[in-house]
Amino acid sequence: MKQFFRKSIAAILTGAMVATSMTITAFAEETATPASEEVPVSEETASDVVTTNEEVTNDGVAIDAETTAEAPVPTEVGTYKKVQEIHDWGAATSKVVVALGESVRNIEKDAFKVYVTRTDERVEEKPVLEQGYRKVTSIYVSDADGNKVTTGEYATIEMEIGPKVTLGSPLNYYDGSNVWIDCDYIITQQKEIQTVDNKVISGLEITEMNDVVIPLVNEFDIASSTQNDERFGDITMSYASYDPTKRFSSETKSKFPLIIWLHGGGEGGTDATIPLSANKACNLASPEIQRYFGGAYVLVPQAPTKWMDDGVNENTSGNLKTNADSMYSKVLMDLIKEYVAANDNIDESRIYVGGCSNGGFMTMRLLLDNPRYFAAAYSVCEGMKDEFITDEDIEKLKGENIWFVTAATDTTLPAPMYTLPTYDRLIKAGAQNVHLTYFERVIDTTGKYKTNGNPYEYDGHWTWTYVYNNLVDTLIDGKTVTLMNWMANQTR
Repeated sequence: MKQFFRKSIAAILTGAMVATSMTITAFAEETATPASEEVPVSEETASDVVTTNEEVTNDGVAIDAETTAEAPVPTEVGTYKKVQEIHDWGAATSKVVVALGESVRNIEKDAFKVYVTRTDERVEEKPVLEQGYRKVTSIYVSDADGNKVTTGEYATIEMEIGPKVTLGSPLNYYDGSNVWIDCDYIITQQKEIQTVDNKVISGLEITEMNDVVIPLVNEFDIASSTQNDERFGDITMSYASYDPTKRFSSETKSKFPLIIWLHGGGEGGTDATIPLSANKACNLASPEIQRYFGGAYVLVPQAPTKWMDDGVNENTSGNLKTNADSMYSKVLMDLIKEYVAANDNIDESRIYVGGCSNGGFMTMRLLLDNPRYFAAAYSVCEGMKDEFITDEDIEKLKGENIWFVTAATDTTLPAPMYTLPTYDRLIKAGAQNVHLTYFERVIDTTGKYKTNGNPYEYDGHWTWTYVYNNLVDTLIDGKTVTLMNWMANQTR
C-alpha cells in the first residue's frame, strides 16, 4: 500500500453510516407534511436572509442564488474559530468562537451580528450561492474551545441551524456531489463589552478564521492508498479511519471488531471528510454506537467517482445502471484487507460492512465477490437492482448475515425494484439470518424540527439517518433487537 498523505482534518478544511424477520416501522404518532414543504421561517430569520431566487436540492442545500445586498466592509481584523456539527441532514456551522483579547464576564445577546457569504466555484454562472445575516441564538463568555466560563477572553456566538437553514451549511450539493465550500464570515460588534479591568471593547470587525473544529470527524485519521486492478490499473482511494484505542484500553481488550461504511453517490472524490460529514457516518465513532461493540475500528473508504461506476458505461447510477458491476470491487477489498493487516488487534472474525445507496450497492457487490469474509452486512437503501441479481447470487447470499433498511417513500431507489424483491428471494431460498426494516417514511426523531407542528420529513431515500442513530430494530426470538446490538453479536 502506498501512503500518499496523512494529515489532520482541521488542516484540510482550513486549506479551503439467528432469525428471519421483517419489521414495518413508522414514526407516525402525527401525520407529517411532505418534505417538499418549507419549514416555517420566523420573521427575524426571514429579514436577515438577503437572497432571492434560491434553488434548494433534496439534500436541503442551496445551489443557486441571486444576491441583493452588499456584505459589510470590515474595518478591523481579529480571529475566530468555526465549530461545525454533523447532523442527520449534514454539516452545519453552529457557532463561532471569537478572540476578544481581554478578560470579560458578561456579553449581551445582541453584542454581535454575524454575516456569511457562501460560495461554490463549481457553479460558474453564479458562484455566490447566498449571503446574509445568521440568526444569533445565544452569546456567552467562553474559553478558546467554546465552553462557558465565568471569566474568559472569548465570546462564543451560537447560531440557528436546521435542515432548511442553508446559510449555516459549509457543504453544498451540486452536480451530483457534496463538497466543502467557501463560507466567509464577518462578525461585527454591535454593543460595547466591559472588561474585568473596566476597559471597553468596541468596534470589532472579525473576518479571519484561525481554526475549524468538527466534533467526532476530528477523531478520524485521513489517508490514501493505491491498489492495482488488472483491467483499470492503479486506483488511488482516500479513506478515513477511527482507532478505538483512543477511547478504549487495549490492555483490557486485545481485539476489536471493524465496522466499514461505504458512502452514497454524492460523497465520492478525494476528500474522505466528505463521507464522514455529508450524512453523519462519523457517528459510528460516537460513544453511543461504540459501546455496543466495546470499542470498534471504523473504516470509511471513498470512491474516486461512484461505487456503481463500472469503468465502461457513462450512466452508472440509480435506475440508469444496466449491470451489477463495479470497477472498485477488487481494489476496495484489497484496501480493506491491507487495513486489517496493518492493525493486528482487529478481530478478523468480526468485520462488518455496510453502506447506503451507492454504498448499499457496493455492500452487496462485496458480499457476492467475497463470500463468508464478513461477519455481517447492513445494506441501506441499497442500489443493486433485483433484476441483476441471479439465482446463483441468491444462493451465495442466503448464508450471509444481512440486515436491509429502506423506506416506502424512497423514490431514488424504490424498494419494490431493489430491496424488497431481493429480501423475499433470500427468505424463499432459506436464509436464516436475514432481516428487513421497512420504514413508512423518514422523519426527524430529535423533536427539534417540525413542519406545521409535525415532525420534519426528510427525503424517503435518507434511511441512513435511522442507522447512524441506531433507530433500526426488529423482533428476534420475541425480543426487540437493534441493528447495532445484532451486528455486535455476529461472528464469522
